[in-house]
Amino acid sequence: MTSIRARLFAILLAATGAVWLSAVVWIQQSTRTEVARVLDRRLQESAQMVASLIARSGGIVAPDAAALAGDAPALPGAGPHVFSRQLICQVWGFDGTLKSRTEGAPAGRLADDGTGFSERAVGGEVWRVYSHVDADLGIRVMVGDARSVRDGLVDGVLLGLLAPAVLILPLLAGLIWLAVRGGLQPLDRLARTLAARPAADLSPIGDAAAASELRPMIRALNGLFRRVDATRERERNFTAFAAHELKTPLAGLKTQAQVALLAPDDATRNHALAQIAGGVDRTDRMVRQLLDMTAAENAADGGAPVQDGARILSDVAEGLAGLAAARGITLDLLAHPGVFSTDKAALLAPALRNLLENALHASPRGATVAARLTRGDGAVRFSILDRGPGIAEADRPHVTERFYRGARGPSGGGSGLGLAIAAAAMARMGGELRLSPRPGGGEQAELILPADA
Repeated sequence: MTSIRARLFAILLAATGAVWLSAVVWIQQSTRTEVARVLDRRLQESAQMVASLIARSGGIVAPDAAALAGDAPALPGAGPHVFSRQLICQVWGFDGTLKSRTEGAPAGRLADDGTGFSERAVGGEVWRVYSHVDADLGIRVMVGDARSVRDGLVDGVLLGLLAPAVLILPLLAGLIWLAVRGGLQPLDRLARTLAARPAADLSPIGDAAAASELRPMIRALNGLFRRVDATRERERNFTAFAAHELKTPLAGLKTQAQVALLAPDDATRNHALAQIAGGVDRTDRMVRQLLDMTAAENAADGGAPVQDGARILSDVAEGLAGLAAARGITLDLLAHPGVFSTDKAALLAPALRNLLENALHASPRGATVAARLTRGDGAVRFSILDRGPGIAEADRPHVTERFYRGARGPSGGGSGLGLAIAAAAMARMGGELRLSPRPGGGEQAELILPADA
């Protein structure tokens, strides 16, 4: 059942029905017990009354003495009852002779010898009998009524209760439905408010007049609006920065192409072509970093095959071997298989590639860039160490911002996205990007991940 309104109606109706059913069961049991108590008292009073009247008559049992049982009140102080005519009575002597009985009473004994209550089937009917013994008169008075009479009395009481209930239940169901529909009106109003909003309207929804149960939902919606607005603003800034950053190298490429076309000699033409090749490389790197940033911020969680961390680092280093050779830099790789595995290689590999690429661009010719994979203290560390100029202290709070270039960055180089990509990837993986000066000069960049990530 997907409708909250229908679910609430069904729950309330079922709860009401359960309460009414429990009440009916309880009333049935209590009524049956009370009726049995009252009618047992009537049997006892009838038997005692018959014995008392016989004693007043000098102990002579008249043939119609048993008929006096019909005059016993059914309820205390209520006078003769409509059910009193259902009584049967027998008067037996101690010598075993039947001295008197009511009309319709069987000739056989209603109960065995003894006193008190008992039940016996006589003539196809179950009778509840009370036996009263008067030793002075030498008689035993037995008064009984039919079990069917008692059951009929209980059934009549229950029918009197159930008939109004059956008639009232549909009315009660209608009232419950109206109450549920009215109670959910605030939800309908909220839905109408949201449906009438323009797509661009991300302003908060006021909750001052809202029901207290809706305020958590409204606060959650307002939080979602804030996050969506921040994301949209970030994407607008990202698009603007990307367009600006791509515009500059493209303009340079166009200029160098024109120079090559109009070059008066081979030297000028070759220099322009070299500038074009460098510009293409920088533009290619920027486009790749833009794609890496998008992947880092929007990568799906899980579902990818698990890969060894050492293998990921080795593949990244192998992909940058050409850049290292062109810059005359040695790559020192130390990573043992089995130290760390992850199903988020799509996030980890771009982060490592950008850190390693930054280190190669920052390091002087002839230097060594070290890449390490270590494990300890419940964490895994991917460390990239270079001997470049490092990061200026004034730049450290900002180097992970997109398109931010530090004062010591390579001239004509990076786009300011490499460290932002690494930071975004670590945020998605539950890790941390840590940057620190390297002893002896240079920079140490670490990707720190939980060992059980």
